[in-house]
Amino acid sequence: MRNPSNFVSDRAKGPRGMKYNTLLLVDDEPQIRRVLQTTLAQAGYGVILAKNGREGFDTVVREHPDLVLLDINLSDMSGFDACKMIRVSFAGPILMVSVRDSARDKIDALDAGADDYIVKPFAMGELLARVRAALRRSSVEQTLPRIETSELTVDLEMRMINVRGDRVHLTPKEFDVLSLLVTHQGRPVTHRKILQMVWGPEYGEETDLVRVVVKEIRKKIEKDPAHPRYIVTEPRIGYMFQLPPHMDEKRPPRKV
Repeated sequence: MRNPSNFVSDRAKGPRGMKYNTLLLVDDEPQIRRVLQTTLAQAGYGVILAKNGREGFDTVVREHPDLVLLDINLSDMSGFDACKMIRVSFAGPILMVSVRDSARDKIDALDAGADDYIVKPFAMGELLARVRAALRRSSVEQTLPRIETSELTVDLEMRMINVRGDRVHLTPKEFDVLSLLVTHQGRPVTHRKILQMVWGPEYGEETDLVRVVVKEIRKKIEKDPAHPRYIVTEPRIGYMFQLPPHMDEKRPPRKV
């Protein structure tokens, strides 16, 4: 059961049935939590509170917030580790907050899976503007991509893969790896990122795990797995999903 003191303005319906966005605030400073909770609630957001990284992760899994505000300095782990852990189960925007303003910290935050980095002290108007921008981007991106060619259909929303007209079954790990590659279509995804997004934040060097899964996916979707056209290897980096040359995605006929 939720602790009422940790939850404000639940996923209620606003005017004309509009749903409020719910934000998770992860910060180990009680005073900061109270101030931000009040500001965000007054701006019309539902606010869930967590005081450390583990509690933040558990709350994401349980409550499914729309956005996470995450402080870098936490009592049980670094904010970077908390971000990696949360990102495994959360596709929405993560905004990291810190007094640290170095380029290295910003790079580490983005590499950990954060979408934005806000330096304290900040104006509340700036924070609210960044929250609104992140939620707008998220609402545009939340539709999962669908790939459809004459040979291959990948429907991530329906978790359905068809190869040359036949339904193909992928194991959960195979589907998660393919899903990650498809959502980054045309961009290389590193071994480390695949491991941390699919296996968990404690992974990073076990590249053989990725190779085995990619090999199995290729057997199931490639016409010639020894010469793959969809999942190509980026030497010493990772893998990339691409559409083969001269095989554009099918597009619906234009209405006249």
